[in-house]
Amino acid sequence: MSTPRLALLASPTDEAQAALAALTARHGTHAPQDADVLVALGGDGFMLQTLHRHGGLGKPVYGMKLGTVGFLMNQFREGDDLLARLADAEPAVLHPLEMLAQTESGASVGSLAYNEVSLLRQTRQAAHIGIELNGQVRLDELICDGVMVATPAGSTAYNFSANGPILPLGANVMALTPIAPFRPRRWRGAVLKSGTEVRFRVLDPLKRPVSATADSHEVRDVTEVLVRESRDRKVTLLFDPEHNLEERILSEQFMS
Repeated sequence: MSTPRLALLASPTDEAQAALAALTARHGTHAPQDADVLVALGGDGFMLQTLHRHGGLGKPVYGMKLGTVGFLMNQFREGDDLLARLADAEPAVLHPLEMLAQTESGASVGSLAYNEVSLLRQTRQAAHIGIELNGQVRLDELICDGVMVATPAGSTAYNFSANGPILPLGANVMALTPIAPFRPRRWRGAVLKSGTEVRFRVLDPLKRPVSATADSHEVRDVTEVLVRESRDRKVTLLFDPEHNLEERILSEQFMS
């Protein structure tokens, strides 16, 4: 088997840049479009940045934690045989969410999210949002700070901090989670089939403006937001066998 060509990518932190220099000296590096595997050095934020920049290439991505949060990353161990770790790595296939947002000015903005699409109030006024699933109204009016749709990979992040459920990989579901809901008081969200089309309607956009964010891409003053799982786009993350993503998501559910 031939040696895979690596594209070594690093966040701007000193630690990640030092690791980049050491790994480049040992393995060399290629442009992402010419590589067989992308190696991302940093935290989860840098991993998401890498997926947004290069996910369309269809190349597998192996991350190593050199940042503050590394749920999507493998441990960085200096001196380890990176090529041997890559050969033993297990794949996890992720489908991002597609967001299509309509704004008050009439613009239509599309974006992808590997973690979540979230709507948030822009002012002190609570947001008033209607929710439709596959064209059927499920909530006439949710009064809240916001609401989100999260993927299984993103369910342990912002979604979990908003008391949303942790979702196992491969379950073909996504989480619909309110953020600080006021009414209906007892509504705590829903678990949806991955093929569900979610439409949010901002009910009073002038008085109660709302922004929509797909991972880190924010769109201000939205009036309507459509969210659905992309079936055409997918990315493959590689994990060390003892730290695969499915095991991490399961372990998160038993942490005190």
